[in-house]
Amino acid sequence: MPARARNLPADARRAATVEAVVALAAEQNPNDITTAAIATRMNLTQGALFRHFPNKDAIWEAVFAWVAERLLARVDRVAAAAESPLLALEAVFMTHIEFVVLHPGVPRMLFGELQRAQDTTAKRMVRSLIQNYGARLVALIEAGKAQGVLAREVDTAAAAALFIGSVQGLVMQSLLAGDAATVRAQAPAIFAIFRRAIRSTP
Repeated sequence: MPARARNLPADARRAATVEAVVALAAEQNPNDITTAAIATRMNLTQGALFRHFPNKDAIWEAVFAWVAERLLARVDRVAAAAESPLLALEAVFMTHIEFVVLHPGVPRMLFGELQRAQDTTAKRMVRSLIQNYGARLVALIEAGKAQGVLAREVDTAAAAALFIGSVQGLVMQSLLAGDAATVRAQAPAIFAIFRRAIRSTP
């Protein structure tokens, strides 16, 4: 982070903090990220950092709010531009994968937060993100069934769960491989299997 970050306005400083955390999470275990490391990445003192966030939990909450806003906005945009619900599902799948490729630290943080025993605000935010994402998938699947594009006998909730599980499986493989970009190459074939399972047949 350049030295001029010291003079950023408050909103820009908070946004820069989120970006720093996401970048650090791509390089190391998110649980090991300290406020000192964040401040160092931003070329700030911890005191300057705490003028914008009261504690580390508040920083994590800002990160998950950023993730939810960015991911869901991208999903809504590509879904709205698609010509059919099935094409919208494909666009959402590929957009989600691309988001992970661009921000490999995000899934590390999401998985890490869900594994925490205590019910933190950040953990509730992650659950809310997954629920809102799932609701969008359910709406698209129901629209596809109504239009005859998707098989009417498809279990909507199960199909949405399979969609999310397919994304999560690819992401987990990328984490194990240490290369988020591997999911980009595998995603089309994985979605093709999902598409064959839910689409209607003449």
